[in-house]
Parts: sequence; C-alpha cells; structure tokens
Amino acid sequence: MGHDLDGLIGFITGDETWHARLADVLDEHFLPALETFDLDFDDLGDLLGDDWPMVLWGGGLEDLLGRRFGPDNETAADVYLKRHGSKESAKTRAYIAGLRDALVSLYEVSTIVPGTSMVLTDLLSGTGPVTVREKSATRMLQQWDRIAVRVVRQDDHTVISGALLPFDPEAVSMLEDGLRTVLKLKAKDDLRLTQDQLRRAAPLFANAWLFSHLPNLLDPEPPQISNSEGDDLVFHDLRFPLATGVTQKRVSQKLSQAGDLVATGPKDWTWLALDTARNTRRGTGLVLDRSMSGASVLGSLTLKGRALTLSVDSAARAKRGEALILELLGDLVKPPLTAIQTVEQMMAEDNPETGPAADEEIPPALARQLAHEHLDRHYRDTLDQPIPALGDKTPRQAVRSARGKKDVIDWLKTIENRSARQTGSPIAEYDFGWMWEELGLSEHRK
Repeated sequence: MGHDLDGLIGFITGDETWHARLADVLDEHFLPALETFDLDFDDLGDLLGDDWPMVLWGGGLEDLLGRRFGPDNETAADVYLKRHGSKESAKTRAYIAGLRDALVSLYEVSTIVPGTSMVLTDLLSGTGPVTVREKSATRMLQQWDRIAVRVVRQDDHTVISGALLPFDPEAVSMLEDGLRTVLKLKAKDDLRLTQDQLRRAAPLFANAWLFSHLPNLLDPEPPQISNSEGDDLVFHDLRFPLATGVTQKRVSQKLSQAGDLVATGPKDWTWLALDTARNTRRGTGLVLDRSMSGASVLGSLTLKGRALTLSVDSAARAKRGEALILELLGDLVKPPLTAIQTVEQMMAEDNPETGPAADEEIPPALARQLAHEHLDRHYRDTLDQPIPALGDKTPRQAVRSARGKKDVIDWLKTIENRSARQTGSPIAEYDFGWMWEELGLSEHRK
C-alpha cells in the first residue's frame, strides 16, 4: 500500500491505555474462535501460514482506529495525529484519517486491471461501485471474488486498507448468518446495513473467516465426491464374457436396439439416463456429472475381443447396469467379473511416471480449443438443465422472474469465478460472456 503505519502502531502499543483498548478489540475479533478450538493466537501461524495472523491483527487495529472512547469521545487516530502527526507525511496523515472513518464491509470484485485498479461493489451497505487503485491485490484476485476490506478515500482517488480477507462461499454464508443473528434480522431480509450497524459488526468478519477456515485445517476431511444421482464415486468395470459361439455382431445388434444406449463408435456405446425422474436427484459436495443431449451419462460400454465391458462410477449404477445388460443380452453373455477402484486408488496411480510421454502430450493450443469446445457444449446443455441453486429450475426458466434473475446472476458469477481461479488451465481462459448475453443479463456483467 505504501503507507507506513509504524509510528501509529508504536504509539498504540506503547501507550498503556490504548494498548489495553487494542487488546480488548482483538479479543472480540479472535477470542470466540480461539476458545472454541482451544488455540492460542500463536497457533494461527502454524495453521494459516505466517501472513494471515498479521492480516487479522491488522483488521483489529483498523477497527480500533474508528472507535471512540472516554469523555472526549476520542479515537486513537485523532490522539496520534494531534500528538505526533507533524512527524508524518501529508499522505500518511490523510490515510490515517481516512482509515479512521472507513468501515469494513463485504465487497464483490470486478473489472480488474492487474497492477492498477479494480471495481468494488459493497454487498452490505447498498452503496454504488467504486474504483480503487491497487497493485498487489489486483494480481491475485479474480472476477467476482468477494473480500472483506476497508475502502479509504485519498484526495482524488480511493484505495483499500491492508487488512484484506478473501471470503469464499462458506465464509460469506457464515458472515451473513452471523450478521442476521447479531443484528436480529429475519432470514428473508436483505442485508442492507446502516453505517452504525457495520461499525458494530466489524469483529464478525474475522470471526466468520476463522470459523470457516479452522475446522478443516484442524480436522481435514476428504472432499465428498458424488455423481449426479448422489452416489459415492467408486469406479466399476463389469466384464461380461461372450458365451461360446456368440459373435460380436450379434451382441452389437442387441445393444443397438436399446433406447438408452447411444452408439459412439463401431464397438462403443454410451448409457444415458433417459428416465428424468431418476435424473433429478443431485449429489452434495463435489458433484461430477457428464451429459449428452441433455441427459446425464450413466456409463460406457466397449466390445473388445471376447468380452463386453461396462464402466460406471458407482455401486448403484453397476447394479442397474448389470441388470440392463443381462436383460438385453440374456444368454449371449456370461455373468460379469467386476473390478472396483476408489477415487483414492485412481489418484494414487495418476502420477508422472505412469502418464503419457512428453511427445504424446496434446499441444497447448489444441488442448485449449478442445477444452473450450467441451465447455461450450456442456454449458449449452446446462442452460436447459434443472439447477439446485435455482430451485431446480433451468437458467432459462429462472431468469423469467425477478427473484430468479437475481439467483441466475449469482449462479453465473459463481461458475465464472471458480473457472477463473483454475490458474494455468484452459478453463481459466473460458469466456462466459455468451451465457450472460443469451440469458439477457449482459448489463449485469460489469
């Protein structure tokens, strides 16, 4: 930021009264989480990394600067500037005064110019977007990120404070719940806070951030991975040996008669979920889903040599698939032999030593093109698929109502932000502009 606050920090920590007041404020920011997880402040460095405890401490300091104490209703910033302001540059004096008046809030990031500026939209006070000058943060943040920070006016421009906390969806949800509880707001009420409410709620930002990060750091849980039907991801290969005297041609003819099997090659088929009633249940956590022609892909079949192999991603689909094949083919095949592989086993096998040779890798330009073409098809289908976040309506359906339009905008921002964070991947470069335009929401993508 280029603002030297060493003098101010030295004054506060060296003055018995102000140091005690700072300690009280820091307790409001840290103590609920530290007591809940039986931690000391020094433990945060081991869990979060060396930088984050100081960012959190800085947030407490910034909170103190705006609080008024005693019969004279004085702030630490005012007292310091009165006693020692002559030692500071005009720029630093203006920054300290601006920091005193600034309130922490939750902002949405957009229109990033790396190394130069970004636009911040206050999600809690309802004030309009503001362009801030910023170097380092603009090189790390992505479109539609959400951050807790103070916006400080500086002469003819605006900057941000040093205590910036990135808020992922879980932290945002925890903050919103905390604000509604503390401020006694109803669950359905829009979070539009007054200046006084924001000032009083300052410690909640650190609390929400810590409570959303610490549990998984202290007791990390493997991510829940399921398919679109909510089944745990366990890969099954069912190998059906052909019966004596049965030819591949006879098996192919039988498979081609099944309505939910689509031929994708001379000896390959894709099994689709054409039963929409089955296809509406969604998994939790990380959901892996492939679709074709608007229907989820349940598995794939390959006819090779003297066997037909069905590959699926869950035990439930393996059971359904076995019944389907035996019903279709009857005595043309023998009972299957099944190989099972968990996600962990597959990841353990996926290492550079067993991967393709360097000269077999796809050129980056072609990989980018293929990835973008796949994403085009995927998101084209998605616009007509029920989305849980949209109340199980399709984006095209949801956008017809005012409430649905807001939900679709939030959904688009979420998927665009997640893609942008896949740094170094072709996904990060994918342009979602066509989706906003097709849904009539281009004006909301700023």
